[in-house]
Amino acid sequence: MYKPKQISDNVYYVGVNDRDTALFENLWPLPKGVSYNSYLIMDEKVVLIDTVDINFADLFFKKVGAVLGDKTIDYLVVNHMEPDHSGSIELLLMKYPNIKIVGNKRTAEMLEGYYGITENVIIIEDGDELNIGVDDLKFYLTPMVHWPETMMTYLQGSKTLFSADAFGTFGSLDGGVMDSELNPDKYWNEMVRYYSNIVGKFGTSVQAALKKLSDVHINTICSTHGPVWTLAENIDKVLSLYNKLSSYDADNGLVIVYGGMYGNTEQMADVIASAAAEHGVRDIVVHNTSKSHISDIISDIFKYKGLIIGSATYNNKANPGIDAVMSALKNSGLKNRHFAYFSGHTWADGAKRELKAFAEAMKFEPICEPAEMKQSICQTASDSARVMGKAMAEALGC
Repeated sequence: MYKPKQISDNVYYVGVNDRDTALFENLWPLPKGVSYNSYLIMDEKVVLIDTVDINFADLFFKKVGAVLGDKTIDYLVVNHMEPDHSGSIELLLMKYPNIKIVGNKRTAEMLEGYYGITENVIIIEDGDELNIGVDDLKFYLTPMVHWPETMMTYLQGSKTLFSADAFGTFGSLDGGVMDSELNPDKYWNEMVRYYSNIVGKFGTSVQAALKKLSDVHINTICSTHGPVWTLAENIDKVLSLYNKLSSYDADNGLVIVYGGMYGNTEQMADVIASAAAEHGVRDIVVHNTSKSHISDIISDIFKYKGLIIGSATYNNKANPGIDAVMSALKNSGLKNRHFAYFSGHTWADGAKRELKAFAEAMKFEPICEPAEMKQSICQTASDSARVMGKAMAEALGC
């Protein structure tokens, strides 16, 4: 029933699509779905790379069976223990009880903790190799990209990198699996959103992983989410994008995030955006925290160098939506942004106090004095907003 999906001479795709789950990790919206990717290597020894979410185990095993025929699985390599990839391991062992599970020391701890599995576990170290017949697997430990046990597996003959969650993207695979059989354009923004929301905090660890892989020749990247990358130009783009994001580098654009109640804060945001555009900023995104999901806000902030946050005072504090954005950005370790802030209040400017504390905590040096608005926007407030928009354009080199 299921035609095996061949990636290369001996690598097959046995992943699944999830178009039902609303929130990835119960946090991040999935309007375009997501894939859980798993792979079979058919050599003298049969190797399965990761499994899938347990909710899709039935379909997963049908796809595995279509490739295996009457063969069995010798090794399961666990690159990542997050349950959307390890969730079917217990069921897998029921079907193939003699499988040897390959992972590192932290993998073994989590196998026992999640599933009570302690037998037939092979512990590998960074750089270890495993012969599977004609070909060999080499293992690269990449801790905190984005869990401590995360590792990558390299099939040396075909130069295929099984990269766990690294280089992944939101979005289901609608027809094609490899980039050569689909239009990858719809995945680039989803890769940024995936990285910024899931991996963004761990830029230093990503840089270490990229350095470790710098001398590895890669013909194919098999991530656990999104397309299989096979085209040289796309592989270069994927690696370049991860290097850029993990260095907290960004494009020359501006994100304005505001949280208000009755429209005055929004008017200030519009004045700032207008002034920035007048002075040459062409990529401007304005987010209202009461409507934009924080997933999209954080993604755009990772994408652009300019950041302006504005808030009305609410209960002598920042707007709750702005407070959530500031908290997320503190947790992300974001760096290297041109920053400014503005606030509004009726009798006590608690928002200004909290925005100032945020800038100090992030070690952002504001590009200009904060703009303030009391009760409603007036000429003075509007003039300050225009100064801010112009200052941002200058900071961005426009």
